[in-house]
Amino acid sequence: MKILGVITARGGSKGIPRKNIKELNGKPLIAYTIEAAQKSGIFDRIILSTDDLEIAEVAKKYGCEVPFMRPAELAQDGTPHLPVMQHAVSWLKEKENYNPDLVAILQPSATLRQSWHIKEAFDLLVKKEVDSVVAVSEIPGHYSPYWAVVIDENNLGKLFNGDPIRNRIPRRQSLPQKTYSHCGALYMFKTKFLFDEDNPNFYGDKVAIYPMEEKYSINIDTPDDWKIAEHAISVLS
Repeated sequence: MKILGVITARGGSKGIPRKNIKELNGKPLIAYTIEAAQKSGIFDRIILSTDDLEIAEVAKKYGCEVPFMRPAELAQDGTPHLPVMQHAVSWLKEKENYNPDLVAILQPSATLRQSWHIKEAFDLLVKKEVDSVVAVSEIPGHYSPYWAVVIDENNLGKLFNGDPIRNRIPRRQSLPQKTYSHCGALYMFKTKFLFDEDNPNFYGDKVAIYPMEEKYSINIDTPDDWKIAEHAISVLS
């Protein structure tokens, strides 16, 4: 089985300028993801998709392949991950005749993701015989969708499921189940779904969920996130 890890890191980060190569506790941010991918031992190739030459050089120093530079039109603020991944996989197929069975998206902003998270997620995908595996983190009870409220056109509120607010579950302990959200740490999927004729995607139909502890699920988008990650790394190291 050929497994490709793709680290996505464009140069135009807005919340934290030059975020991907800014030093976090003595190391460029992107180095944490490269090292976790390498230590996981599951990839036969780990590549970088970037439009930025400086990011490319830093990644190479940490042992990451940079087989191409991402086209500028795929490095805009609103560019989704799907065409970026399609470009990466297509380039490798056309230029190097490399066809991975599985692909993983590894975002540098998920700095606290560990090598064993990646390995466990892969083992889960194989064991469950699923199309993909996605890392998630638990939504705290006070943010539960069971308590979410929407406001209608008359500025009146109701629960997200359409029930009147009086039906709100009063206690966190009484919520019917835990809920989770994507934490951005890992997506791993069978390559064929990237090029599905009707609905190209990262998931397929059978998606295994890999829950991660909150302390490992920090996704750095703002200066406040950066401070939280600095503290978390110092505690975990």
